[in-house]
Amino acid sequence: MPPAPPPQQPKNRSRVPTPTGENRRPQRRMESRNASERAAFFARREAAAVLRRVLRGDATRRAAGSIKSLVYSPTVRNKRATFALVCQTLKYLPILKEVLASSEILSSKWKKQEELVYVTTYDILFGQGIAVSGSVEQLIMLQKDSLRTTLDKVCARKRVRCVEDLLSNKSAVKPKPRFLRVNTLKVTTESVIEELNKMHMVDKDEMVPDMLVLPPGTDLHNHPLVTDGKVFLQGRASCMVAVALCPKPGWKGTKQSTLLHS
Repeated sequence: MPPAPPPQQPKNRSRVPTPTGENRRPQRRMESRNASERAAFFARREAAAVLRRVLRGDATRRAAGSIKSLVYSPTVRNKRATFALVCQTLKYLPILKEVLASSEILSSKWKKQEELVYVTTYDILFGQGIAVSGSVEQLIMLQKDSLRTTLDKVCARKRVRCVEDLLSNKSAVKPKPRFLRVNTLKVTTESVIEELNKMHMVDKDEMVPDMLVLPPGTDLHNHPLVTDGKVFLQGRASCMVAVALCPKPGWKGTKQSTLLHS
């Protein structure tokens, strides 16, 4: 009988150690970071598409819809991040244009993607600053220091301490005066001026007859002159049509008579 084969030794299979709790945490943080970067990457593209429609609508005076309606369309996935990016980019847009004008970014091939450049520049300079391997992100990251230097120069030139002060200066709106028109069928303009001068500074408008100008914020809704129909709270623009046409007595009746006999 042939001899029995020698018993085979068990193979030494090295097992990969199962990661413990401490080893899992860096991996989870890396996965979470990658997910955040991907979400920010796509949110910038979606925000740029919405911003493009908003800016083109403003330029052509044909609004494509409100920002909220554009963001909440079915094509936008990350609606909350996209909405925030669009609103904040529009808020910082005058500053972004001034800062980017010092570079040659928008004068090159990136001019066709200027909305994406605006959104990415805002997000890197003022927002979360999460950048991934997108070409626009890499471009802005390379010029991040020079853009910040330009931003500091803009603040220094306009004598503000920080970007927030720069925004407040940009958004400052001069208050409009209060206009009112005198109903000369019931009262004279001079008597109205005499009455209102007791409490307010009143001036005559230089363009519209029988229109008075009062300081901004003047509240006359409950004033007897208004409630009695002696003056009307009316803007200057609504009165300019009558001033431009300068109608003569009988124009309306003469026109109707002409139409009836034609």
